[in-house]
Amino acid sequence: MFRAFRRTSLALFLAASLTIVLSDTAAAQARSHIGPQIGYNFDYQAVVLGGQLSLRLGRHLELYPSFNYFFVDVGSLWAINVDLKYRLPIQNADFLYIGGGVNFTRDSYGGTSNTDTRGNFIAGLESRRGNIHPFGEFLLTAGQGTTTQLVGGLNITLGGH
Repeated sequence: MFRAFRRTSLALFLAASLTIVLSDTAAAQARSHIGPQIGYNFDYQAVVLGGQLSLRLGRHLELYPSFNYFFVDVGSLWAINVDLKYRLPIQNADFLYIGGGVNFTRDSYGGTSNTDTRGNFIAGLESRRGNIHPFGEFLLTAGQGTTTQLVGGLNITLGGH
């Protein structure tokens, strides 16, 4: 029952996100950001290297997919996240954001592999000055096992700001 609920929720989330992005594609591309990130996952005890894309959907809302590769001792581990980032509408504090979404994690070890689907919660801060925006972020991934990580990186503006 829970598995069917997760799949239905994921499908609805992805359909809604795609609809929003496609309805404002030109505006979203003009305010898109892309960039690298590096961090540490405390539960896997691994360095994380990845990248993210940020597409503005509204004044405070962004579609925020990302990819992470984890440098684990044995086997391989990577994740794809599809999140929504909400910038807090606090005067002089638009650098703060929270959000959440879906995480797909794939691990392989000794000829076997496993894929998990879990939920994300993010909280972070990002400079909003210039065309390159440094950021720092906390990510909590929960479901079949919970992990936490801290990442930092850069968001580089594509098109106009």
